[in-house]
Amino acid sequence: MPELVLPTTSVRESFLEAMDEFVAEGAEFSQTAAWIEHNAPGWQDPDAFAVFVEAVKADALLETPRLEWHVPCTTLWWVDGDDYLGRLAIRHELNDFLLDVGGHIGYDVRPTRRREGHATAMLTKALPWALALGIDPALVTCDDDNVGSIRVIEAAGGVLEDVRGTKRRYWVPTS
Repeated sequence: MPELVLPTTSVRESFLEAMDEFVAEGAEFSQTAAWIEHNAPGWQDPDAFAVFVEAVKADALLETPRLEWHVPCTTLWWVDGDDYLGRLAIRHELNDFLLDVGGHIGYDVRPTRRREGHATAMLTKALPWALALGIDPALVTCDDDNVGSIRVIEAAGGVLEDVRGTKRRYWVPTS
């Protein structure tokens, strides 16, 4: 049964396969794409992958150094045993960009495991994590033409506030 977990080295092989899938589809403009761009060559080394996993977990800590426009972020991986299915990020606060475009929660499912209900399950299971971080409600955004994400967010109780450019902005209760 899939579950949300903190990043772990136990899913390394499946994670690497998933990253290859994202590369093959031309992933852009996501946390996953940024991970691939900055870390992919080193992931072949298990020790380098372990360092990456610890860095992702450390991004949740307020004291972790980060780029000026980044906020603390808890990243969770959606896994089924040793099978990496996707990732979800909970941003602890909103800066101007996140308020307008990115939201509190972002997620992606590996390409070969889409349309199996994973995004809906991930988002639903992440809401208590967001509440524990003091986020209620959570802003979740998606592209205006992304019918799948619209359904996921609305299934989680998301209420559309507005559309800004190409982004739909929903507030999702976490309690």
